[in-house]
Amino acid sequence: MGLNLEEQKAVDRFRQDVVEPSMTKLVILDFWAEWCGPCKALTPVLEKIAAEYADKGVVLAKVNVDEEAFIASQFQVRSIPTVYALFQGQPVADLTNARSESQLRGVIDQLLAKLPIQAGDAPAADIAPLLAMGEEVLAEGDGERAAGIFAQIVELAPENAEAHGGLLRALILAGHLDEAEAALAALDPALSGDPVIERARTALALAKDKPDDGELAALRAAAAERPGDMDAQLAYAGAAFAAGERDEAAQKLLAMIQADREWNEGAAKAKLLQMFEAIGLEDPWVAATRRKLSTILFG
Repeated sequence: MGLNLEEQKAVDRFRQDVVEPSMTKLVILDFWAEWCGPCKALTPVLEKIAAEYADKGVVLAKVNVDEEAFIASQFQVRSIPTVYALFQGQPVADLTNARSESQLRGVIDQLLAKLPIQAGDAPAADIAPLLAMGEEVLAEGDGERAAGIFAQIVELAPENAEAHGGLLRALILAGHLDEAEAALAALDPALSGDPVIERARTALALAKDKPDDGELAALRAAAAERPGDMDAQLAYAGAAFAAGERDEAAQKLLAMIQADREWNEGAAKAKLLQMFEAIGLEDPWVAATRRKLSTILFG
């Protein structure tokens, strides 16, 4: 084909992520970049529309033009955002100028009426990219936007524990603790024991300890004034984590474990492990902090 190795890899990724799904689905293909302000404004609109139409066979695929310059060049992308609708590997509409929800819905409704799109009978398969999208937004720290995505997924697949867990964690991140608690209480008992729900439950318990600024300052001062007071150190670590200062919380707990790992039946280690569970063991911060803990425990 006359392609070098990197270009061939780019084509293979595009075939797997975009072309193959487009054989039966309508793929909204969004060309974007991190530095593009209009792209960031359009992204939540595209995500919402994709979630809304997921059960009708619509999926969203994103191509970072800085990382996939060869693919962007094949589509002759000269400015971003550029958005196409693809079906069976071919562009069927240019959505670039459809920036509002109503405009996008109008074009997509027309396409769905004309094309033999397979809505599909397997919701779990359809929501996989939406779940990944929600987790990505969560990792970026945008709880409000992530909550919107996960709420759409819950509507599509109310039996999916990952969707409920994502919604709970997004609500917690956004500071909507009462909503998260209500959603947790309303969960189907069949889902409530799932590990992803347990993770969200732990995150909620920790978040409910969040102090106001004055209380956090008082706990910080007490911990600094009484470095040998383990209760003061533990109280400050818990409050710091709930306030979003997880590096400070981990530093205090690791110091406590190093000083006396058996204090209060290993309370400092237990608190740190609880934080790991709330964040997720796959998180890079958790992995790095676990290495520090292992060094203290095993040398």
